[in-house]
Amino acid sequence: MSAWLKKIESLLPDGQPSELVWEEILREMLRHFSSETGTIHRLDPPTQLLQLVAQVGLPAQMVEIVKTIPVGKGIAGQVVAQNRPVTICNLQTDTSGIARPGARETGVGGALCVPVRLGEKIVGTLGIGTLRKHEYTGDETAELEAISHLIGLRLA
Repeated sequence: MSAWLKKIESLLPDGQPSELVWEEILREMLRHFSSETGTIHRLDPPTQLLQLVAQVGLPAQMVEIVKTIPVGKGIAGQVVAQNRPVTICNLQTDTSGIARPGARETGVGGALCVPVRLGEKIVGTLGIGTLRKHEYTGDETAELEAISHLIGLRLA
C-alpha cells in the first residue's frame, strides 16, 4: 500500500465516520488528484437512490441537486447502473447524455466517479472533478478505486 493510501486509511475511524471525517478524506483526495470537487454517496438499495454523505467544492445550488440521485441518472447513478467507473473528459461540452441537466453549473471539466463496494456489493460512489478539461488516466482510476475499497466497509 502506498504512503498516500496509508494516510487516507489513517483518517478512517474504526466505526462510522462523521461528515467531517468524510470531508477531510475528500480534501486529501482532491489535493492528491489536483482536483476541486469531490462527493461521496451512499446507496439505499430498497429505494435505489444515492444519498449524499459528504461533498467538497460544489456550489451551494448544486448541493441540493446532488443530495439524492436515482440509480441510472447522472454520473454517480450511471456508475451504479453500469457497475463500473464513469469518466468524462469535459463536462462542459459533453454530449453523451450521462450527466444530469444542470451539471454544467458545477463548473467541472473533467470528472471521474467509481463504485464503492463492500465485497462485490455496491454500497455507494466516490467522485472527483476538476475545473479544467482533464481525461483521468487508468492509473488515476485505479487509485480512486483503491480509496473506494478502503472506505467501503465504513460507508455500508
